[in-house]
Amino acid sequence: MKQLQQTKNWFYAAILGLSLAACTKTPEPTPPYGDGVLVINEGNFLDNNGSLSLVSRGNTTASLDVFLKENMRPITGGVGGYAEIDGKGLILVDNSTAGLDKVEIVDAGTMKTIATLAAPDIENPREVVSVGNNKAYVSCWGTTGTFPNFYANPGYVAVIDLATNKITKKITLQKGAEGMVVVGSEAFVGGVGGDRLVQVIDIQKDELKTASIAMGGSAGVLQVDANNKIWAFVSREAVRIDPTAKSIETRIRVGSSTTKSPSNLTMSSDKRTIYYMSTFFDPADGFKQKGEMYSFKISDTAISDAAPLARRMFTGLGYDPKSGLIYAGSTPSFKQAGFVLRYQPDGKLIDSVKVEIAPSGFFFK
Repeated sequence: MKQLQQTKNWFYAAILGLSLAACTKTPEPTPPYGDGVLVINEGNFLDNNGSLSLVSRGNTTASLDVFLKENMRPITGGVGGYAEIDGKGLILVDNSTAGLDKVEIVDAGTMKTIATLAAPDIENPREVVSVGNNKAYVSCWGTTGTFPNFYANPGYVAVIDLATNKITKKITLQKGAEGMVVVGSEAFVGGVGGDRLVQVIDIQKDELKTASIAMGGSAGVLQVDANNKIWAFVSREAVRIDPTAKSIETRIRVGSSTTKSPSNLTMSSDKRTIYYMSTFFDPADGFKQKGEMYSFKISDTAISDAAPLARRMFTGLGYDPKSGLIYAGSTPSFKQAGFVLRYQPDGKLIDSVKVEIAPSGFFFK
């Protein structure tokens, strides 16, 4: 009888264990590309060999050409940008052959292709931003001409519905439409040709507003600071825009040099410090292009170029909000692998990671 009772106890314990196991959810596995830093390798334009690399924050090796790995085909073009919106990644692809530009829409966690938006709907894509749930804007130059009339056609913004993966509208803009930021219910679009304006789009109506801001020069990259003010580099000035008044608040000379040009405007995670590159051609070294990395505060009224954070030429800058580190892309040549260098905000070099050709941008997951 005692033996029978023990058997029953073991039986009930086994049933209880199975029941508890059935009620316990197995943790969802982390997607292979759900964390880390995606490096946008522009590639060599004529070779159409742009790619994406994934760098882990804790490692000094990268997973190379993750799009090719997951889709068994190359991107086939230069990679001009990348963003993630509602679980989907949008890769901007600029091919050297007319009519072959596109936007690849992928699953952001697996990099598997979902859809491709091709020419003529997408011609020379420049930047992508989120403007709402399942909705993206992609700025495009349109088909280009030849020198001196390179910007032969108006630029535009392609409105993408990510629920259907279709382009629902094109908003005609100035020639050379480029960088975009969103403040409230408006998208601000800079330009590198044409009228050299910052134009304003109502993102709820997908309509161009009449108000625009004359910049006096090209404004290809826009960033928003902690006070919701917009910054751009125009020639050798840092320009701050009031998005409410649609006007320029201030222009600050960047350094004292007449030969150095600021670029790669990058915000810190608290949006109170701006990092940038200053490039120049050194006459003492056969007019070789060189560069220096600097920073300034958004509250500064003057910008000094006396003490660079790093003396090196970079093809891209980014600030990782998770680690608080600066990521910088180094391109020895457009025929060989490049490197990502990681810096402390004070300019102290931490390490480097070998990636692919022409690392020019970063997406921090």
